[in-house]
Amino acid sequence: MSCDFIALANGGVQGLQPYQPGKPIEELQRELGLDHIIKLASNENPLGPSQKVIAACESAYPSLCLYPDGSGFELKNTLAKKLNVQTEQITLGNGSNELLDSIGRTYLRPGTNAVYSQHAFIVYAIATQANGAEAKVAPAKNWGHDLDAMLAAIDENTRVVFIANPNNPTGTQLTESELKRFLDRVRKDIIVVLDEAYIEYVAGDGFPDGIALQRRYENLVVTRTFSKAYGLASLRVGYSISNPQIADMLNRIRPPFNVNSLGLVAAQAVLDDEEYLLRSRKVNEDGMRQLEEGVTALDLSYIPSAGNFLAVGFEGDTQKIYQQMLRLGVIIRPVGVYEMPQHLRITIGMPEENEVCLRALKAIL
Repeated sequence: MSCDFIALANGGVQGLQPYQPGKPIEELQRELGLDHIIKLASNENPLGPSQKVIAACESAYPSLCLYPDGSGFELKNTLAKKLNVQTEQITLGNGSNELLDSIGRTYLRPGTNAVYSQHAFIVYAIATQANGAEAKVAPAKNWGHDLDAMLAAIDENTRVVFIANPNNPTGTQLTESELKRFLDRVRKDIIVVLDEAYIEYVAGDGFPDGIALQRRYENLVVTRTFSKAYGLASLRVGYSISNPQIADMLNRIRPPFNVNSLGLVAAQAVLDDEEYLLRSRKVNEDGMRQLEEGVTALDLSYIPSAGNFLAVGFEGDTQKIYQQMLRLGVIIRPVGVYEMPQHLRITIGMPEENEVCLRALKAIL
């Protein structure tokens, strides 16, 4: 080869490893020729899409030859009313993942750093390294964020702090008082990103609402998604709520038409489907209890989770267990990349899917 095109890329990108999603059902079918496969690897909603979403998408089919509304006017207005925020605070993303990346592109560069927790969502590391910034990883506490350790990691070059609540892949959560104490102490010129991808699943008193906190802390950016409890993972719709100045910066680099027409109408439709959201929560609550009881009966440990997944601990070779589960037609998720080599993450499915998963684990163990 006459030119080393890898060497031409910026240093941060050269050292990156691509994000590894959960194995697709189609891929496992090609590899093993299995007829029936259940996927409990990617924290997707097992209910399938809302009927209101299906109807909204069908109504949008005739306009698929046209570009979507690049501003997302209708969805932003619906979100603004539902969340009691201004449309100028909203940035729409191709999933909340794109917004995490956009925050990195906007506020991180060589000579700066971002602080995040051990065992936190890997996209924080990607968004940091890709922009040539230093990653400062604070040690976890009981598998979750240690906000005191994160505060101690901040220095004069810190520009962004990433916090996931609940956290993926551990499922741990922070209380409102813990977050307020942290936000009161962090410098006001540091962008604090509160990733609330799983907030719709959280139950109980004391859990913070990031939107309410954002009204008090102007350096706080809250990111959310329609991929989980709202069941729109394939359509890739997310949003952030922030100070209008931060939103203005994010919107300047937002790709044109980054949310497609079906995503826009689907997100707006599901926001109006309270029954679907309640069913999602109920299926998750019942399924979580089913998995917790099932893995306990198998003498396995787990990290208590506030999300729609459970990180289960094993004493044996987790890669071997993962491969054996694949051969039985059950896709779960290794999390060794998160420094959790003895855990496998299992997404909550429908009752019969959870049962198949537990039977497969019992057969292997």
